[in-house]
Amino acid sequence: MTSRVSRRGLAAGTALLPAAALLTSAHAQGTGQSGNESTFDRLRRTKVLRIAALPGELPYFQKDITSGTWSGACIEMANSIAKVFDAKLEYVEATYGTSVLDLQTTKVDLAFALNPTPERALSIGFTHPMIIHPFGCLAKQGFDPKTWDDLNKPDIRVAFDIGSVHEVVAKRFAPKAQLMGFATRDQCILALQSGRVDADVLAALLGLSAVGKNPALGRYHLLTDPLVALPSCLGIPQEPDTRFAVVLNAWLDFNRGIGQLREWLIDGLGQMGVKREQIPSSLTF
Repeated sequence: MTSRVSRRGLAAGTALLPAAALLTSAHAQGTGQSGNESTFDRLRRTKVLRIAALPGELPYFQKDITSGTWSGACIEMANSIAKVFDAKLEYVEATYGTSVLDLQTTKVDLAFALNPTPERALSIGFTHPMIIHPFGCLAKQGFDPKTWDDLNKPDIRVAFDIGSVHEVVAKRFAPKAQLMGFATRDQCILALQSGRVDADVLAALLGLSAVGKNPALGRYHLLTDPLVALPSCLGIPQEPDTRFAVVLNAWLDFNRGIGQLREWLIDGLGQMGVKREQIPSSLTF
């Protein structure tokens, strides 16, 4: 497990990034579409970084209803990015679906934890991966799947939430199973608890979060052979000026390299009661 990086050490490292960003000439890169101010220029002028914030989406986001205070892994990331630009954060409440629209209409500058699908890439931009997010499942008591072949059997009932990437993955890697779609992730978990299904396909952080909220679910099973994983990126406005993306990519690469992205995610999982020892040793961020 990567050792924790001190805040002082992180601040010292990220302090190098603004200088690197300034090496690119504002005049050389131009401005946004149709003569509009680019995200980079607007951020440098206003000193305000607007992010799409998703209430109740730990380990990424959590909003305290009483105080209105935000927390979670992506809030820590956003604060770190804001420091690079010497800016303050502005939260725009959203969902994963509305985040894309908010980026298209320049209502926000940044959205976290978005899968870069080809359809989304037609309308918004993406950074380097924040994490490569692997898939696995929750399973009924006594069932200990380790590979996709363990699910891909006619007598195994597999749940997924309809319209999600979980559905795509279940149909692709367990086509022989009895595939059962439900409207929401919560309904999938209820079906598992009631014995209606044998396994519920979930991305790793979502599966670990479910276990943190309800330890009676048992442990999360990271499935291999093959290891199925999709990138999760930061979404940004689609514009000719690439300076904002360049800084974000440098920030991502730096913080991944020193292990800080992993620590933020583990801390976010900890807010849901997930202990470090519950995280599969083979799971990397």
